[in-house]
Amino acid sequence: MAEKNSKFPKGILGFPVAPFNDNGEVDYSALERNIEFLIEEKLAAIFVACGAGEFQSLTDEEYHNMVKTAVEITGGKVPVYTGVGGNIQTALHQAKVSEELGADGYLILPPYLIHGEQEGIYQYYETIIKSTSLNAIMYQRDNAVANLDTVTKLAELPQLVGLKDGLGNMELNVQLTQHLGERLEWMNGMPLAEVTMPAYYPLGFDTYSSAISNYIPHISRLYFDSLVKGDTEQVNALYKEVILPINEIRKQKKGYAVSLIKAGMEIVGLPVGQSVRPPVIPVEKEHYQQLEKIINKALEKYPASEYQSN
Repeated sequence: MAEKNSKFPKGILGFPVAPFNDNGEVDYSALERNIEFLIEEKLAAIFVACGAGEFQSLTDEEYHNMVKTAVEITGGKVPVYTGVGGNIQTALHQAKVSEELGADGYLILPPYLIHGEQEGIYQYYETIIKSTSLNAIMYQRDNAVANLDTVTKLAELPQLVGLKDGLGNMELNVQLTQHLGERLEWMNGMPLAEVTMPAYYPLGFDTYSSAISNYIPHISRLYFDSLVKGDTEQVNALYKEVILPINEIRKQKKGYAVSLIKAGMEIVGLPVGQSVRPPVIPVEKEHYQQLEKIINKALEKYPASEYQSN
């Protein structure tokens, strides 16, 4: 079995959005600010043009420019990972672009529409992973769920460094982590991952993508630090006051996993706007106001200035 690549980002991972201006074009200056904010807040890596970045709605040129922007703005301070996926030829093209522009790796999103057999899923991942020397992370969700045998075979490839779970099948996660142990890094990629981290963390999932880190990263950090330290009282307080109320709003509409991030960023003063591309829809006024109330209360009780990153 291949040895684990040690260049995998650890901790809370930053997934910037794709800001759009009034003309529906990508606002690269707003993207720069989004990335700078995540770096300032000590997020462990930047994952650009992934799910939160409306990967499915980007043109080739926009994808290229977003990756280029991320690599330039990070300047090597943290690793940069990209989203690749969809049909196999598109994914291979995006992997090549990511390599050419100096990204550190990529997250492989599901193929378009088709539900393949395990051999087909294996070939999809294998083809993309072997196409470059970059770190690769497989993403368990939707129509791309690999079983234990398939993941074990893929772990023979040295480029594969991690697995992100967006499925929530804990039986499978136990099997994977028990069988593969430290060969792969394990990422919690469930929507609003803070909700499920107490179940994932004991299995070895010590890394996760945080949607709320785009607008209240100090609370993401306070939550995760409290979880690691076993401070149940603080974890429960954050659940009651911040995390679960936001999660309830997120569940109101399909697509809010993306658009609610932009709403939160606008509420705290980050210049990304609320424009999204179909089929994602913007946050409705009622839900926006509910989110604003939650964030303002959270900032009042947990001021960002008192929970600065080290």
